[in-house]
Amino acid sequence: MDKIAVLIPCYNEAKTIEKVVTDFRKALPEAVVYVYDNNSTDGTAAVAEAAGAVVRHEYKQGKGNVIRRMFREIDAEAYIMADGDDTYPADAAPELVRPVLEKNADMVVGDRLSSTYFTENKRPFHNFGNVLVRKSINVLFKNNIKDIMTGYRAFSYEFVKTFPVLSKGFEIETEMSIHAIDKNMLVENVVIEYRDRPEGSESKLNTYSDGFKVLKTILKLYKNYKPMGFFGIIALVLAVVAIGFFIPIAVKFIRTGYVPNFPTLIVCCFTMLAAIQSLFAGMTLQTMLHKNRQDFEMNLQQVSEWKKAKTKSLQD
Repeated sequence: MDKIAVLIPCYNEAKTIEKVVTDFRKALPEAVVYVYDNNSTDGTAAVAEAAGAVVRHEYKQGKGNVIRRMFREIDAEAYIMADGDDTYPADAAPELVRPVLEKNADMVVGDRLSSTYFTENKRPFHNFGNVLVRKSINVLFKNNIKDIMTGYRAFSYEFVKTFPVLSKGFEIETEMSIHAIDKNMLVENVVIEYRDRPEGSESKLNTYSDGFKVLKTILKLYKNYKPMGFFGIIALVLAVVAIGFFIPIAVKFIRTGYVPNFPTLIVCCFTMLAAIQSLFAGMTLQTMLHKNRQDFEMNLQQVSEWKKAKTKSLQD
């Protein structure tokens, strides 16, 4: 088991990966730097290996797939995850990893949005998207994570080995944040400097398609992690619609003794039944979620025991 593992997912980052690996080896001499190449065609793997990184490969395309592979294969007391595009300062790594090693933090977020991100990033829709995602998650999940989509983070062994990676692409950071919030993990924010990509290095993130995927992921995770809230909102909307159309019918019936619009009355009844069904669906799923959280806590305890056993075997 490594003391600290630096995990760098890469796809066609030959222009910057040498500097990234060199900087992290200098900032964290005790760490092992792993570069996971994701089908690069520009020689990224060879450059990284020459710079002193341990190079491995993930052949399923997508950042989420790479992170799944990294988390599965690497054992360490603390992890640093960064991109290979030289936008994150390696000299901030000791500050990010310190809360994991000293305060038992489960995830430390490298907060770009509180420093230089909005001046360095030249893509205005990326800026708007980051703010939108942060505010959406802060409101829906009631948390104080400062930068939801940053690719610069530190993790504990327990987080890495209990995080179920479901996303295949750039939605992975959003999924990490919501998982940590939902599972009551200790999350710290560390403000970092951000610099835009150097000239000649191109972003793999598509502003519109990947942005839509992130928003879709937030909605899906809200349904999965907050089913009572999600289905409760649907139930409330349906109930309001049913009552709104029913009131005129009821008023006319009280005045005349006749029901003037039977089709509307029937639709109101079915809409109210759908609202009740949605409410009970939310209650049922919320109960199942509570059981899932109990199982997660037991799994977390088991992972902690594995960590102690591996650490002890290395010391012996």
